[in-house]
Amino acid sequence: SVPVLHASEYHYEYTACDSLGSRWRVAVPHTPGLCTGLPDPIKGTECSFSCKAGQFLDMKDQSCKPCAEGRYSLGTGIRFDEWDELPHGFASIATNLEIDNSFSESLENCTTSTWVPLGDYVASNTDECTATLMYAVNLKQSGTVSFEYIYPDSSIIFEFFVQNDQCQPTVEESRWMRTTEKGWELHSVELSRGNNVLYWRTTAFSVWSKVPKPVLVRNIGITGVAYTSECFPCKAGTYAATSGSSFCKLCPANSYSSKGATSCQQCAPDAYSDQGSSSCKPRPPCTDKDYFSTHTACDASGETQLMFKWAEPKTCSEDLPTAVQLPPSGVKTKCPPCNPGFFKTNSSACEPCPSGSYSNGSGCISCAAGTEPVLGFEYKWWNTLPANMETTVLSGINFEYKGIAGWEVAGDYIYTAAGASDNDFMILTMVVPGFRPPQSVMEDVENKEVARITFVFETACSVNCELYFMVGVNSRPNTPVETWKGSKGKQSYTYIIEKNATMSFTWAFQRTAYHEAGRKYTNDIVKLYSINVTNVMDGVASYCRLCALESSGSCTSCPSGNYIDRASGACHPCTPSTYLKAHQPYGSQACIPCGPGTKSNKIHSLCYNDCRFSLDKDGRTLEYDFSALPNSTSFAGGPSFTSKGLKYFHHFSISLCGNHGRKMATCTDNVTDMRVSDGEAEFSKSVTSYVCQSIIVPSDVMGYKTIVSSQPVSLADRVVGVTTDTALDNITSLPEHFSPENVGLTDVIFFYRSNDVTQSCSSGRATAIRLRCDPLKTGSGALSVPSKCPDGTCDGCTFHFLWETSAACPLCSAYDYHAIVSACLGGIQRTTYVWREPKLCTGGVPLPEQKVSICKTMDFWLKVGISAGTCAAVLLTVMTCYFWKKNQKLEYKYSKLVMNSTAKDSELPAADSCAIMEGEDVEDDLIFTSKKSLFGKIKSFTSKVGAHPLCCSSTGLEDRRGLVL
Repeated sequence: SVPVLHASEYHYEYTACDSLGSRWRVAVPHTPGLCTGLPDPIKGTECSFSCKAGQFLDMKDQSCKPCAEGRYSLGTGIRFDEWDELPHGFASIATNLEIDNSFSESLENCTTSTWVPLGDYVASNTDECTATLMYAVNLKQSGTVSFEYIYPDSSIIFEFFVQNDQCQPTVEESRWMRTTEKGWELHSVELSRGNNVLYWRTTAFSVWSKVPKPVLVRNIGITGVAYTSECFPCKAGTYAATSGSSFCKLCPANSYSSKGATSCQQCAPDAYSDQGSSSCKPRPPCTDKDYFSTHTACDASGETQLMFKWAEPKTCSEDLPTAVQLPPSGVKTKCPPCNPGFFKTNSSACEPCPSGSYSNGSGCISCAAGTEPVLGFEYKWWNTLPANMETTVLSGINFEYKGIAGWEVAGDYIYTAAGASDNDFMILTMVVPGFRPPQSVMEDVENKEVARITFVFETACSVNCELYFMVGVNSRPNTPVETWKGSKGKQSYTYIIEKNATMSFTWAFQRTAYHEAGRKYTNDIVKLYSINVTNVMDGVASYCRLCALESSGSCTSCPSGNYIDRASGACHPCTPSTYLKAHQPYGSQACIPCGPGTKSNKIHSLCYNDCRFSLDKDGRTLEYDFSALPNSTSFAGGPSFTSKGLKYFHHFSISLCGNHGRKMATCTDNVTDMRVSDGEAEFSKSVTSYVCQSIIVPSDVMGYKTIVSSQPVSLADRVVGVTTDTALDNITSLPEHFSPENVGLTDVIFFYRSNDVTQSCSSGRATAIRLRCDPLKTGSGALSVPSKCPDGTCDGCTFHFLWETSAACPLCSAYDYHAIVSACLGGIQRTTYVWREPKLCTGGVPLPEQKVSICKTMDFWLKVGISAGTCAAVLLTVMTCYFWKKNQKLEYKYSKLVMNSTAKDSELPAADSCAIMEGEDVEDDLIFTSKKSLFGKIKSFTSKVGAHPLCCSSTGLEDRRGLVL
């Protein structure tokens, strides 16, 4: 006979299910090749059969039985809760989806960027590589996958999705995970029957120097896998005290357990352990870093006691020789006063003053007539923790919240206590239910400031500690606003609140990111001296302010754009081109003049440029009209690459002017908001301003369906002014940042400032946009950043842009063209107008139409010229003859005068003819005869006779006499 194999030499398995959903139970030997002595196959359970959680399927009799103590089961599932190494079936791969061939060598840099098992959980990568954790599973029936995760940093994209047999993902919307706020969160997804491949994928966008915090995943559970033929032993540090357990419980602190334990063992008195420990550690001697001081609440006599307490959990021993002892408590001191807006009751407790009154921390005083209380919270005395604040500790090891206080009050400040470990996060949270800004602010949709929170702090650190300030809106996850590293002197920080919603403010302090046994850096602390929040709904008042008065004497709100006269309480409108300080609208000095080139809106809440600008230059006025530019335009700088070769762009959105000061440029963060519903979209992480910046990773780079936009930042929240000067309000736009300007036409510069104040930019960020006339660039033109500063900024605070467009040219005027007059052709002359070159204007005055005028031709003028020349020649000839003849006569008379003068001197002249010479005019002697009297005629005759006694004969004389008579 064939020997029958012992039950320990084989095990049972089911065959694959057939088309009818049935299967067979067969015995499979542990030694390959043995085929005899095995039990015969029998019909198995139905394929859909499964046991409940806490049970397993006993294959011998094919029935469900409860798990024994110290063991557990999920029924139809499996759980992965030990991450000392990657469990069997998991794969962790790193890829770089960058398609730029020039960075193909960066693929080698990503080989180590994978998910890393770290004991209780598995941690993602923190660089630009894409790390994927995969697990393939075949489900016999529909089931679920669930896991716990911590996702604290929005600069990492974290997605979880499932692919089926056809490699198609399931529900697309659920793949984008949301950031977590408080510790571990549970995520669950339904799985369909058949093959399922689970993907956990992360990619970081750490384009700044800051390294993001990794995503952590633990306790992955999958149901619907198949039958469970055995129960799993509880892992070390856990136990299952009863049979039929579906999970194991953690061992409490100061106890431990080994694998498969049914109970936990207590540590020895000189040893300790944390919750869920597999062993105990020896207690070190207590030092001054293991205790802290605090104050008790004020007693009826107005005194407080200084108390010293051991830091919880207490892990040190006071009995060792070198241990320090706890200092004595009970020293009484006078209680600090109440915080402003509160008063002391008979029991020395501090209570808020009633509505309509204020206090400086002592008694409440009603506001005088014509004044109203200024509501807010001002905490500067720390005897007890205010009612709207709470404190806790988040473990830096397993990221569980501990039931201990992370901050302790110390009279005039509150400071971080000693945590369980140096890498714990000491958490302090304040919740404000809402805000009540001034009426003028509520009416102004463009004024972002609803309220502000200001706190004074200092840090003292011996290692690389970090203080985080985080803000949460309407229970949305906290967003880190600012981070301080290392020791910082006493300083103030202000955050402007822009949403009227329930806000939470959190201060988190971590001494070091590295975990070591014991406490070494307890003396590394943060001191928070004061916290001041303005415009708090249902807040308290530390003083009263003037208000506008109604006729009845009660307070009312001034209309928008009106200031309150301190003397009369009356409302007066601000003068044109001024804006009002809405939070302190007292006196005419509250109306602040607008900058150059700007004017105020109707309600005097802001100054803006209406897309027009005038410039007096060289005796003429240049008029600009920028309204042709789009309301909002965007552009990206050149590509940048991270150390791992990820290509990204600095994306800028610009809303230059107009729209009555409404800001039109928007930058978003879609890394964490891909799953935000419409109702929550108002509080999604987006920025709206005149100029904003975000980091863009193109969709073709990452393989995602949409472009990834992250880290939006506002660069311009208010217009400072518009001018051609290179500096305004301590903002300088250096010409050498860009190519030279047009000759004779300077750039028009728009100056802006943002409200965001950072450690590196104490005055906030600033922006200067140069508008340069370029007639060849029509439409939106071309935007650029300085070549030496491809990120748009050279110092991280002031951003520079050059906008070259035809719309930046001044409007054309009569100065910009000149006339060209044509020749006269056919009696017609044309006058044509052309632009001066180079043409540096647009729009404005059009070129005049061509003018046509009647004119005389050249032939006519030639004839006129010839005729005039002929006449002039004739006239000249006649005049020449006339003057020649006249000259002859003068010469004759001259000769006669010479002879007469000679005769008077009794000199006989030479013989000469007295006859009239040929050509002489006999009328010469008759010229004056008609004008002489009788006496004159006789005298003339006598003189002529005596003039020539020897010359003339009697005959000739008679003849002459006869002529005279």
